[in-house]
Amino acid sequence: MAWDNAHWDPRQYVRFGDYRDRAFYDLTARIGAQQPRRVVDLGCGPGNLTAALARRWPGAQVLGLDSSPQMIKAAQTALDAPTAPGNLSFALADIAGWMPEPDTDVVVSNAALQWVPGHETLIAFWLRALRPGAWLAVQVPGNFRSPSHALMREVADSERWRSLLAGVLRHDDAVGEPGDYLQLLLDGGSAADIWETTYHQLLTGKRPVLEWVRGTALRPVLGSLSAVDAAEFEETYAALLAEAYPATAHGTVFPFRRIFAVGQKMPEGQKMPEGQKMPVG
Repeated sequence: MAWDNAHWDPRQYVRFGDYRDRAFYDLTARIGAQQPRRVVDLGCGPGNLTAALARRWPGAQVLGLDSSPQMIKAAQTALDAPTAPGNLSFALADIAGWMPEPDTDVVVSNAALQWVPGHETLIAFWLRALRPGAWLAVQVPGNFRSPSHALMREVADSERWRSLLAGVLRHDDAVGEPGDYLQLLLDGGSAADIWETTYHQLLTGKRPVLEWVRGTALRPVLGSLSAVDAAEFEETYAALLAEAYPATAHGTVFPFRRIFAVGQKMPEGQKMPEGQKMPVG
């Protein structure tokens, strides 16, 4: 079972679209597939980035999957636009129950697997199922020890909120470290390209870090509380965020670490020669 999907707000999620989208393009730039047949975007959200995959590979059938009805509705609505790629489709699905079809040549998951407990096991399953030559590209946030998340857990675990929010946040073990994903890809018979990047994002507006996490990490908390309690939680949390991320004359600096893993399945028994770089398109 993946994450609770009842409270995703596509409009809130895309408020910081330029910053959120950058990691997707940094990730997919390292995929070297030339003419894939089937491309699947796991956790596609509102679908705008999945559309970029369809435009990159016009000869492929590109499918975006998400467990949020709100996100899939937004994605499917966008298909009515005159500029929507004809090779693009979306479907409601749980990542935790998905397996690649035999003709799947590219699998992308951008900022979604952190919501799926045990996703490392899923990655291993996917790598076994993918054919030689297929690509797997994954990006997960690596900021769960940053103040934005540590303070959220601190407030949730306080006496005021502990009973209401017990078990809601599982940030301590949501993702692995770069070395964990390297080992997964290598054990799965893939050439591996692993890296991490910390983006120093300059946010503007009133309480911008709170607005950022409202679209993602704070969503399970707000979905578990009444409107009155949610507002109270936010006020306490926002005061701590303001201390951790003070506004400057230029805006509020919000460092965001992300972890990237790109692999290409190698033929059985074959390994990438030592010192050779992965091929990229």
